Amino acid sequence: MSDHPTTPSAEPAIGRASGFALVSPDEPGGGGFESALARNRAFAAAGEHEGAVVFPNLRLFVITCLDPRVDPAHFLGLDLSDAMVVRNVGGRVTPEVINNVAFIAQIAETVLPDGPLFEVAVIHHTQCGAGALADDTFRGRYAERIGAEESALRDQAVVDPAATVAIDVDRLRSAPGIPARVEVSGHVYDVVSGRVDTVLRAQPAQI
Repeated sequence: MSDHPTTPSAEPAIGRASGFALVSPDEPGGGGFESALARNRAFAAAGEHEGAVVFPNLRLFVITCLDPRVDPAHFLGLDLSDAMVVRNVGGRVTPEVINNVAFIAQIAETVLPDGPLFEVAVIHHTQCGAGALADDTFRGRYAERIGAEESALRDQAVVDPAATVAIDVDRLRSAPGIPARVEVSGHVYDVVSGRVDTVLRAQPAQI
């Protein structure tokens, strides 16, 4: 045993950048997918999947973060078939996300010849773990891990969600593959209050 006193490890970069504890000290380890399967059996037995439709009831496409606190089925009260949802780190509008929206827009155009197609709601949130990408050490290690350019990863950090959501709304609105009949709005979800505030309202669809 070493005679040197131990020092507490530094708070992980993800916590420093985002302002939250990574794990709860009061909760034991989860039950994994077996627990989710048990819930699926109850869902299927109750027939809760019946009546689901392909095109969303609310004509809504949500882009948000994969953080488990940020589940739009809960904080937006969405039911099955209400909306299409894409979730990724930070809820960022990446080239792949733009392609996803363009794909759905092309499908929608075949069944909706006139009028608005749907609204895309980009939602970033407070205390986002993507804020860790603003930390030089964390970002450098992650860039090495996935073989990415570190400078590009810095642009993906979510430190000020109101600012980053405005950037992403502009990316969608200016993307050549997104038709003017798709409306785009930007919002911030506060994980402490549970409220969603609108940063940029949807622009009227150009028909």
